Amino acid sequence: MEERNSSKGFLIGLLAGGVIGGISALLYAPKSGKELRKDIHKRSKKIMNDAENYLENARDKASEIISDGRKKAEELIKEARNKVTSIASDSKDFITDETYRFKDAVKTGVHSFKDNKKED
Repeated sequence: MEERNSSKGFLIGLLAGGVIGGISALLYAPKSGKELRKDIHKRSKKIMNDAENYLENARDKASEIISDGRKKAEELIKEARNKVTSIASDSKDFITDETYRFKDAVKTGVHSFKDNKKED
C-alpha cells in the first residue's frame, strides 16, 4: 500500500514539476506576447491531456483493484461457507453417533439393573 502511495506522490510531484518548469520556461523565454500566449495555450493543452491520461489510467487501475478485491472476497466467502457446512455436517454426525452410544449405554444399564433386581 505504501508503494502505491509513494508512486502516486511521485507522479503528482512529477506532473506539478513539469507544469511549473514549463510555465517558467515560457515566461522567461524572449518571445512576443502573442507567441508567448500561443505557447502557453499549447503547453496547457498538453498538460491537460497528460492529466486526463493520468486520471484515466488511475481509474482503470482502481477498477482493476476493486474487481480483484471482489473476486478474492467471493472466494473467501465461498471457502468459509464450505468450511461451515463441513463443520456442521461433522458435528451432526458426531452428535448422532454419541446419541446412539448414549441410548445403548442407557439400555445396557437398564438391562443390568433388571438383571440385578431379578437376582435379589
